[in-house]
Amino acid sequence: QVQLVESGGGLVQPGGSLRLSCAASGTIFSIYAMGWYRQAPGKQRELVAAISGGNTRYANGVKGRFTISRDNAKKMVYLQMNSLKPDDTGVYYCNRDSLQHTQWAWGQGTQVTVSS
Repeated sequence: QVQLVESGGGLVQPGGSLRLSCAASGTIFSIYAMGWYRQAPGKQRELVAAISGGNTRYANGVKGRFTISRDNAKKMVYLQMNSLKPDDTGVYYCNRDSLQHTQWAWGQGTQVTVSS
């Protein structure tokens, strides 16, 4: 059974930075494209960043500010978020890239709040 555990969220002022981490267990990890998703209050969950091999892609609103990376040996995925804006507020989840795979069961997510 796959387990995903996200961490690293918190309260940060606009312009600040956070680094999110996601630990996966119970699965072969390296063969799958992975993504970070965000669910803002009252909105549907959306994919904000994805990584497959050496290729990455980002939602338009986070390009140039967010960087996704992974460590296959540790079964970890990271999201470095810089120049944070209030619109980045939401619960962040990791999972397989929805454009390439079906989703595993969702973890609990990690809350990011950008506010002054």
